[in-house]
Amino acid sequence: QVQLMESGGGSVQAGGSLRLTCTASGVTRNWDCMAWFRQAPGEGPEGVAGIDDMDSTHYADSVKGRFTISRDINNKNILYLEMNNLTIEDTAIYYCAADGRKASSCWYLTRRFYNNWGQGTQVTVSS
Repeated sequence: QVQLMESGGGSVQAGGSLRLTCTASGVTRNWDCMAWFRQAPGEGPEGVAGIDDMDSTHYADSVKGRFTISRDINNKNILYLEMNNLTIEDTAIYYCAADGRKASSCWYLTRRFYNNWGQGTQVTVSS
């Protein structure tokens, strides 16, 4: 059974940093496409950052220059999200997602593209 598990969430003051980790288990191959999404209270889900098996990355405009998505060099099914200069608007539950390419493409920040999701980890940024 495929499972994705996020860790690294927590509470931090504005301007601080956190590093999220997503670990996949129950898979027999490397995921082509992986991504981070988030959902803030009262808001819909938002694609934050995506990465493919060639390490091409895509970011939401709201996090460009502050967040970095990457995959572990030794285990490509471990996904990271380095978050710097956090703001109150970054408060949300963060989810990782993964799937294989469809028609040779990764739809990096498109929620419906992904069929495998973690349970989420809470990130709370205070002033």
